[in-house]
Amino acid sequence: MSSEMYEHMRSNPKFQKLVARRGRFAWTLAFIVLAMFYGFVLVVAFKPALLGRPIMPGSMVTIGVAVELFMFIFFWVLTAVYVIRANGEFDALTQDLIKDAWKENK
Repeated sequence: MSSEMYEHMRSNPKFQKLVARRGRFAWTLAFIVLAMFYGFVLVVAFKPALLGRPIMPGSMVTIGVAVELFMFIFFWVLTAVYVIRANGEFDALTQDLIKDAWKENK
C-alpha cells in the first residue's frame, strides 16, 4: 500500500473510532487485571492470615487458593471477551476501513 492510502486511512473517522474503542476497551481490561493482581499481592503482603484461612471449617482449601483459582479463571474469561469483541466489532470496523481505502485509491 502507498503512503497516501495510509494517510487516507489514518484520517478516516472510522479509523479514529476503531482506535478509540479498541484502546478504551484494552485499557479497561488492563486496569481490571492489574487491580486484581496487585490487590491480591497487597493482601498477601499485609494480611496473609486472611488468605490462610480455610474456606469452610475442616476444609483443606484456603481462601487464598480459592481467590487465586477465581482470578486465573477470570483472566481467561477476560481474554475470551477481548478475542470475541476483537473478532466481531473491531474486525468489522477494520474491514470497513479497508473497503473505504480501496474505493478511494481506485
